[in-house]
Amino acid sequence: MKSLLNALQDGRLIELPDNDKTSALELLATLIEAIPDNDIDEGITEKVLEREQVHNTGIGKGWACPHARCSKDGELLCAVGWSPNGIAYGSPDGNPVHLVVMYFVPDTQKNAYLKEISSLAKAIQSQDELQNLQSLTELGDVRHSLLDAITVALESTAPDARARMIQLKVRHAEAHEPTPVFSGVSPDDFLPVSVISIPGAKPVVLAQNRDLVEALESDASLGSRLGEGDSLQSAGIRLILRHVNHFQPDRSVYEFLAFKPAKPGEPGSGLK
Repeated sequence: MKSLLNALQDGRLIELPDNDKTSALELLATLIEAIPDNDIDEGITEKVLEREQVHNTGIGKGWACPHARCSKDGELLCAVGWSPNGIAYGSPDGNPVHLVVMYFVPDTQKNAYLKEISSLAKAIQSQDELQNLQSLTELGDVRHSLLDAITVALESTAPDARARMIQLKVRHAEAHEPTPVFSGVSPDDFLPVSVISIPGAKPVVLAQNRDLVEALESDASLGSRLGEGDSLQSAGIRLILRHVNHFQPDRSVYEFLAFKPAKPGEPGSGLK
């Protein structure tokens, strides 16, 4: 379950902001589209929602596994949403869904996807803790339950030591690297923004939101921190890198999704 492991390690496990099925699917699709350095088709949301109308992707036991296919080459990717109260998803067993695991499946990764979804289904059927998601109250507990499930699945195909090392690697990253937090937000809280970088000049910010432009352009350190990683914080705003275009002679355009994290104890504030 490599792509699920990568999602946990990269911070793509989030607490869903409400119990609405469509909103949950839209938010997870937005997170997948925001993954940098991947040739991802736009319109993942539309593909997922269209498929959902034809075939309900609830698999029972509190789980759902929607996916979007594309004809391009690329990496099998996923994002995971946790709903503490459960979503009325229309699953075959009638139970609310607490975990939504959304996959992005390029044509070249169909076999890898089928193998992973089969391993996940077997883990759900065989591990009682994965069938009692309604008892979990913290996102960290959800992450650890998934890590344990991955470890058990890997133990059937890899030596025990290797499986344990993979789990420890993810937990080490969780303890030492900040994980992006998207709890309590909706797709509308993300705004696209472009930053034009020219050596020796102040970055130019392009966005539809005036306050967002003014806030980012007031950050004197923004230009020097572009390219440092997949996400950065500027003027209280989280920027998630989607893509970089380089132009001659030495200019670059960084494309981000912007989100304003909520203060402790407050709901997601977003950018309006």
